[in-house]
Amino acid sequence: MLRYLPFLLILALWIYAFIDCLNTPEEEVRHLPKVVWVIIVLLFGEVLIGPVAWLVAGKNRTAVAGAGGGGSSPGPRQQWVAPDDNPEFLKSLREEDKKDDEELLKDWEADLRRREEELRRKNNEGSGDANE
Repeated sequence: MLRYLPFLLILALWIYAFIDCLNTPEEEVRHLPKVVWVIIVLLFGEVLIGPVAWLVAGKNRTAVAGAGGGGSSPGPRQQWVAPDDNPEFLKSLREEDKKDDEELLKDWEADLRRREEELRRKNNEGSGDANE
């Protein structure tokens, strides 16, 4: 079983580097075009040259999520913000809650009016029977 372990590790690294290369946006690829990096990873994957070259030199890995002093990342992409720190997301939640509360209040008011009307009818029917 242990004799297959190096092969499986090489295969796992090869697959990881290939998928990482495919999923990386073109503006984050360094030194060569993305298509060339994909070909290098595929052709030289068995000897680990392609995947290691991609992981070391192919991708711009300076902006790591959660690291650094909170500065803005360079480039057109925005840095990810947690939902509880995102004012726009919190505002949308408040608006949804407000709409839901208004709908619930309207339903309660309609139910209250319906019950009051039923009570009035019952009282009118009860007083009508007593008068006879």
